Amino acid sequence: MTTTAAPAPVHTRAAVPGAPGLPQVNLLPPEVRAGRQLGRVKTWLGISVLIVILVAGMLFVWASFSATQAQNELTELQDTNQALLAEQAQYAEVPRVLGQLSETTEARELGMSTEVLWRPYLAAVAATAPAGVSFDTFGVNAATPTTPPTAPTDPLHAPNVGTLTFTARSLTLPDTADWIEQLAEVPGFTDPWLSSAQITDESGVYYQLSGTVQITEDAYAQRFIDEETS
Repeated sequence: MTTTAAPAPVHTRAAVPGAPGLPQVNLLPPEVRAGRQLGRVKTWLGISVLIVILVAGMLFVWASFSATQAQNELTELQDTNQALLAEQAQYAEVPRVLGQLSETTEARELGMSTEVLWRPYLAAVAATAPAGVSFDTFGVNAATPTTPPTAPTDPLHAPNVGTLTFTARSLTLPDTADWIEQLAEVPGFTDPWLSSAQITDESGVYYQLSGTVQITEDAYAQRFIDEETS
């Protein structure tokens, strides 16, 4: 009978949590380790170079796109400027015409600044006259845009811009006091004065009257005065 011997028990070391592992020995030559490290460095260096090239390419593309966009905007602005200059040339006469219009308007305002609409004032003189009075002459001595008004000869007269004179006749002696009061109430009139004298001719006796009325600035029509600048 053959007996088989039992294998000898193998003793294994139990692993203790947190304990260092079994000591290991690197038997590779230093040259091999240095070669492996150099290979890894070359790999990362190649990756870095590729990243740099990629970033540089992206920056170049972005710069080229920005330059192209800026050039396009510049071209559009130049085209717009040329179009505006061409349109401005079409209206080159407008400033000159506007200048002439302004000068004409100013000249008209100056020339008509002393305008008086005499018809209503002559009608007012006639309307205030007593019944039976007829007029022979009217005369005006007034200021103009280039001539100042004549100073009043009577120191009691208010400042004025002109004098209206007239002569009239009446078969009866008129009430000059009432006439003077009515003339003084006419806007633009001030300091009216009347004198009368009895005259005899072949047709009979009549009274000749001479009158003066001072004209104030209220009589100016001001039809061509700009309301915004007046």
